[in-house]
Amino acid sequence: MPLNVAFQMDPIQSVDIDADSTFRIALEGQERGHRPFHYSPEHLAWQNGRVTARGQEMTLRRIRGDHVTLGPMTEIDLGDWDVVWLRQDPPFDMGYITTTHLLDRIHPETLVVNDPFWVRNYPEKLLVLQFPDLIPPTTIARDLSTLKNFKDRHGDIILKPLYGNGGAGVFRLDPADRNLSSLHELFTGMNREPLIAQQFLPAVEAGDKRIILVDGDPVGAINRIPQPGEVRSNMHVGGRAVQSSLTPREQEICAAIGPTLRDKGQIFVGIDVIGDYLTEINVTSPTGIQELERFDGTNTAALIWEAIEAKRV
Repeated sequence: MPLNVAFQMDPIQSVDIDADSTFRIALEGQERGHRPFHYSPEHLAWQNGRVTARGQEMTLRRIRGDHVTLGPMTEIDLGDWDVVWLRQDPPFDMGYITTTHLLDRIHPETLVVNDPFWVRNYPEKLLVLQFPDLIPPTTIARDLSTLKNFKDRHGDIILKPLYGNGGAGVFRLDPADRNLSSLHELFTGMNREPLIAQQFLPAVEAGDKRIILVDGDPVGAINRIPQPGEVRSNMHVGGRAVQSSLTPREQEICAAIGPTLRDKGQIFVGIDVIGDYLTEINVTSPTGIQELERFDGTNTAALIWEAIEAKRV
């Protein structure tokens, strides 16, 4: 059955069609007969009991430089649509959070992917706290003395913004490093959010694995190798994706978290694993499906649509 599908996302015109997961999902949906519509978060509104969006119907094709044709700007009532994709990139700030509150008004009658209530309450670096036996030694704090005590205990740590993304603002502080106070001053001068510190995992030199789960089940993995001398493996900062598969430990991690993801309506999720440890559960705007398809031939976008279509029957 064809579905009316609205994508809340950043501008479709500027995406990398060979890497962007939203483009691949939307193209797969179009090929399955669904009707894609594009709007940006700033054009989402609540009006007299209706959740509306101003945007454009789109026609997609895998032609670099000519990958989208947009129709005239129009306003739609999202409550009349079948599916809304919550796919804008972080930052996970109050603007982002507000969109989840508005989309709560229409879900689940209109299926919002991923469930906005749990996207809001389970951001990437906080959901992992539900699984303390799977994660490395971790602390979340704004208080400098707490962070200093953590570094004193573990020596070699990673410090990063709690709501950062794409590897931005990630620092390694080894036992000889004396910059914790300065970094704390820098971060706390920018916002009022806590920081997250984790014990440094030397296994990151062998890669930071991205595992894709669809409706709670793992469908494949890619390994992201950092550049020499770099601790960040994110592809945004030069990490190199290579083919990979799941180890028994990674299968154990997926089995532990899968039921929670399924129960909370997190249909498309990307988790990060370094060595034997889970480090993040990405529910806001996970990536990696195009790389997985190139390496393994796994059409993750089709698997995602099959899960969605089953919920719309």
